[in-house]
Amino acid sequence: MVNKKTLAEFFSDKKVFVTGHTGFKGSWLLSILKTFNSRVKGYALAPSHFTNLYSIVNNDDRLCKSVIHDIRDEKKLQEEIIDFAPDIIFHLAAQPLVRYSYAHPLETFKVNTIGTANVLNACRYLDKKCSVIIVTTDKVYENTDQDYAYKELDRIGGCDPYSASKAAAEIVTNSYRESYFNLKNIGVHNMAIATARAGNVIGGGDWSNDRIVADIVKALQKNQKIPIRNPNSIRPWQHVLDPLFGYLYLAQNLHNLPEKYSGGWNFGPLENDTYSVKELVEKAIGIWNSGSYEIISEDNAPHEAKLLKLNINKSLEVLNWKPLLPAATAIEWTIDWYKKSAETQKEFTFYQIQKYLEL
Repeated sequence: MVNKKTLAEFFSDKKVFVTGHTGFKGSWLLSILKTFNSRVKGYALAPSHFTNLYSIVNNDDRLCKSVIHDIRDEKKLQEEIIDFAPDIIFHLAAQPLVRYSYAHPLETFKVNTIGTANVLNACRYLDKKCSVIIVTTDKVYENTDQDYAYKELDRIGGCDPYSASKAAAEIVTNSYRESYFNLKNIGVHNMAIATARAGNVIGGGDWSNDRIVADIVKALQKNQKIPIRNPNSIRPWQHVLDPLFGYLYLAQNLHNLPEKYSGGWNFGPLENDTYSVKELVEKAIGIWNSGSYEIISEDNAPHEAKLLKLNINKSLEVLNWKPLLPAATAIEWTIDWYKKSAETQKEFTFYQIQKYLEL
């Protein structure tokens, strides 16, 4: 199991570069790194919603040096990375929505695939030891909608532009690892790279469109019925803190033993700890103590996988990481966050991080 004390000591005073720091997962990662006393530089677009977690947790002190700019600007990105000279890079910047990717495929490929190439290419000019975690998604696998948990060596692919763009990012990452950052020459380039595959994360502070928790909370707050598109779809729901601590622990181990921890890693719930969309909604309503839902049908709706499971044995056995919040607890922590007043949500964010550290 992850030694959180050792993890905190490792990240204390480390220089950490985070792309996508203004997003949902990025804001939680900033908050953890603040707890660990890391020196952080963030690079991302401004938050896309007026109400956003980044503004909440960063409202009265700077969690990082923030660069508001586009990941597609390769020259600016390279300048910021070289200037900061990080010890660790977490690449989270992405266009993260499946349905949006159908309407905006070129933007999705440029951000998710070329954006990843821009990060890795900048690392070619970084003259110091650095470990890079490229965050992709559980949707990089060629999904057959079978009752099967995908392993790290399974075939990658994607029916929709989002999944395909992230699968392409995995190929790009591997090509840079083989071409420029080959482990055989790590003594020369000092660059270690791993990819982290997780998805369907939930937690406080997510107001994105087409996100199930955001849809639930918006409807509950307005006393409206929660719309459900795919009630029987199975997803590996997990609280955002579980994969983020997995990324952090992977970065620590990659930094110390790159030959062992380079490559792809799955982060998800334990086997059979899965909920359908309908079950997730019903659980959330129970915690909120009110609410109802309606199943809606959309003609010609874009394809979305009905079943998605991850095999996390590699992370369990080799990385010695495991999820600490079962799906039921993850839903409870998430809904509890949204029940807090706006004035106390920042404090509650750090409270939940501290509570997680004590598990």
